Amino acid sequence: MSEVTFRTHTLNNGLQVIAECNPHAYSTGIAYFVKTGARDETEEISGVSHFLEHMVFKGTPSRTAEQVNQQLDDIGSQSNAFTSEEETVYYCAVLPEYQLEAVELLSDIMRPLLRQDDFDTEKQVILEEIAKYDDQPPFGAHEKALALHFAGHPLGKSVLGTRETVSALTREQMLEYFNRRYSSGNIVLAMAGNVDFDTVIKQLEIQVGHWENYPTQRDTPRAKPNSGFYSIEKPAAHQQYIIQICNGPAAEDDNRYASRLLGLIFGDENNSRLFWELIDTGKAEYAVVEPTEYQGTGIFLSYLCCQPESTSEILELYQRLATEIQQHGVTQQELELAKSKVCSHIVLRAERAASRMFGIGNNWVQRGEYASVKESINRFQKVTVRDIAEVLEKYPLTECTSVAIGPTKIEHK
Repeated sequence: MSEVTFRTHTLNNGLQVIAECNPHAYSTGIAYFVKTGARDETEEISGVSHFLEHMVFKGTPSRTAEQVNQQLDDIGSQSNAFTSEEETVYYCAVLPEYQLEAVELLSDIMRPLLRQDDFDTEKQVILEEIAKYDDQPPFGAHEKALALHFAGHPLGKSVLGTRETVSALTREQMLEYFNRRYSSGNIVLAMAGNVDFDTVIKQLEIQVGHWENYPTQRDTPRAKPNSGFYSIEKPAAHQQYIIQICNGPAAEDDNRYASRLLGLIFGDENNSRLFWELIDTGKAEYAVVEPTEYQGTGIFLSYLCCQPESTSEILELYQRLATEIQQHGVTQQELELAKSKVCSHIVLRAERAASRMFGIGNNWVQRGEYASVKESINRFQKVTVRDIAEVLEKYPLTECTSVAIGPTKIEHK
């Protein structure tokens, strides 16, 4: 019986191709990871990465936008794209017999026409998206908190951009950004599942071997500790939304495994300290803490939602719980439960080719490494109570930037 194997190949133009090949899988996950996002933009062109993601689906020299969508449907693909602070990802999941057609389609749209008419039309779509996002709970609280916490840092820029920057953006600016950031050496094609790796490589050498490779760079400074409380009135809101951000391990840090387990112990959706104190008691509707790693730095992000009149009580409770875990750490029992949760999650996700594709793609883009399911589980299993204590010592959960958005102005010490 054939085993799962990891394959990697770099084309002459620098484009990297990686794949976790499982001949017994029933599907194939395919994605182009472009190593560019909000952190790579200047203030002047803030939002261009996300805008460009939209434009990629608007037609190529050989296909109209309608043909792109029709042909993705013809092969029964589950496809989409997203932009983050660090990546723009174009992906699809297909049956193995359609993988070559899917690779050809995704490769084709990666070199879009970027026509002026499409640019003008899509700009209005983006502006509507920004307005809609600002009107819906939690009213951009996440972006506002990131901007305040990362003030002066590349990660402080919004993925969507602002009305002002998107309105002022020109097609020429987008084209310059595309040529610079969508360089072949700044792109990884990740695949997982039932992958015919050698045949895919032959096809790519013909189809994308001519893509040009330009030097690209990214500044990855570690963020300085930050704290502060900001309250924003939103009369249309019915509930209070609180986003809190603390510094945490970076994508390259070994203690990221301990930080993820700490996040589960302190603020998982179920059976965590926040759950039993805030959710199970009915004091808050939602209370979670999630670590997020970026290149060079990282964060713990907590998201609280409650009735406006309960805000002060919730903030005090949260601070008390954060202080307790800061001073006394976690128990062995809590750690074992968190390990069980995360390892089960890894195994269950591994059963879907698309999930594995995202996992190996992110791992490669952020760290240039591959970890099998077994290796990932082993890394979490090795975490000790002392490792958690070291994370808490280095990144205190009590030192955070807090943003409250809701119908009332909150005074908090």
